[in-house]
Amino acid sequence: MRFRNSKRAGRIAACTALALSAGMILAGPASADEPKPTPAAKQVERSFTPPKLTHPKQGTARAGAAAANASSLPLSDLDGDGFDDLIYRAVDGELYTTAPLAEDEAFDLYRFEDVAKEIIPIGNQGGDTAEPEVLILSENGTLKLYTDVGPTGTPYESTVGSGWQVYNKIVSPGDVNADGRADVVARTKDGQLYLYLATGDLNRPLGGRISVGSGWHVYDQLVGAGDVTGDGRADLYGRDTAGNLYFYSGTGNTAVPFAGRKLIGGGWGAYNQITNFNEGTLLGRTNAGTAYIYSAGTNGTLSAREQIGDPGDFAGIVQFSGGGSNPSTGKDTLVGRTGAGTLKGYFADTTGNLLSMGDVSDPGEYADTSFTNTSSFNSDSYSDIAEVWSNGSLWIDYSPIGSGWGVYNALVGPGDLSGDGKADLLARDRSGVLYLYRGNGKGDAFASRIRVGGGWGGFNKLLGAGDYTGDGRADLLARTTGGELFLYPGSGNATTPFKTRISVGLGWNTYKHLAAPGDLNADGKADILGVTTAGDLYRYLNTTPGKFSGRYKIGHGYGIYNSMS
Repeated sequence: MRFRNSKRAGRIAACTALALSAGMILAGPASADEPKPTPAAKQVERSFTPPKLTHPKQGTARAGAAAANASSLPLSDLDGDGFDDLIYRAVDGELYTTAPLAEDEAFDLYRFEDVAKEIIPIGNQGGDTAEPEVLILSENGTLKLYTDVGPTGTPYESTVGSGWQVYNKIVSPGDVNADGRADVVARTKDGQLYLYLATGDLNRPLGGRISVGSGWHVYDQLVGAGDVTGDGRADLYGRDTAGNLYFYSGTGNTAVPFAGRKLIGGGWGAYNQITNFNEGTLLGRTNAGTAYIYSAGTNGTLSAREQIGDPGDFAGIVQFSGGGSNPSTGKDTLVGRTGAGTLKGYFADTTGNLLSMGDVSDPGEYADTSFTNTSSFNSDSYSDIAEVWSNGSLWIDYSPIGSGWGVYNALVGPGDLSGDGKADLLARDRSGVLYLYRGNGKGDAFASRIRVGGGWGGFNKLLGAGDYTGDGRADLLARTTGGELFLYPGSGNATTPFKTRISVGLGWNTYKHLAAPGDLNADGKADILGVTTAGDLYRYLNTTPGKFSGRYKIGHGYGIYNSMS
């Protein structure tokens, strides 16, 4: 792996302060006696090397009857060779493609400081060329259409609409109604599935939504299959949390676009992401970063798997285009403070392990301040540091939020709790009352605080970064002084942000530090890290809603830190 120049510096912004107005003073110019943000904060860039992929075109793409079906639609054929190309977001936040490129070329959609949370190729919708169109979902719920996308990307974009953060999965199954254009399905966080038919009008590419049915929350991966059966209608696969894969054949009826499900087989929990590699071909990627492809027969059954690329080639890819997982953004880092007050950072490499980022502050810069590593408060998806100075002022990413924050003894930035697509902040005062501050999506101001409730003083650790329940909402974890860990599922409602708590288990006081690094293995689920008093680092991967794998040691020597988040 190598370091590459990035349009968005991997900013864990160590010296930048994450701030919020405790309902007291909202963001404004700093007064003369307020400390200034540390000027020496380091902009640490992620490293990523795209895999060199030889496309296995013979015997894998558009298998079975779909291979000979004239209505078969490629969704992401960027180079015009008749075979789909993958587009993906990597650990550095940039977009890449498997389409052949010259050595000095890069895939670019000109999305400065705006991470592509979800990537949905929808094939040629009637643009000026035969190149496909691609939908991109932003963290704040804005959906944009990119037209005539080639191997190097495209500069052409238009906004489809806002409010798409109500969905936790958006994917194109292909052409649902046999009109020659690929359509889109979207699932709400409560499991309702909707169909959006393509219009052929690039100014308004999707029609109104059509309710398909409920109960689709049982799947942690939804994958558009294209026309597997060869009847000109798009098909769909779903994987449940037990690792069973099901097939839904298309009906052509837009009111009921998919027939009853058919069990394909178990064992699909081995993959942290599943995607449509070509029409009629699925790709699964393991935690180790090794990818396998499966060719589909006309009844949805799949051939024996075939490895593509070398082992580990697909590590470092956070989200595949058309990927079945709930996309995760906002945080994938761990930050520790040494006894001397220096911050050191680590980032997830999608394999469940951590890679060192080195120092993210100058020596001793954080000796006299309180810090919290939070989910991103703006649209770039990189973690922010919330820093409270001794005078009670709060800063986030060089932005002064206000004073009065010394009344709080815990700050947590778990992500979007209010459901508006913008990350929020939680603050607990010394009497045990918890407050919610709604973010503005820019990280430089917050709305007035909302009282969540009292009794939170019984917890010695509050943490969270992302989704632990599989519904796409941000959640919170809380550890009691007796070592019991509770999960508070997010509701998406700012006034009552949590549902009834769930006990994760006992014994969590064995850890000197508990941290929420976000999604360590790029499966769309948030994970947990624990550091023992001996300095050993253990991970817990989120496997099914509210449950975690057994602990697994991934490092040692972390006893040098007096605080981690």
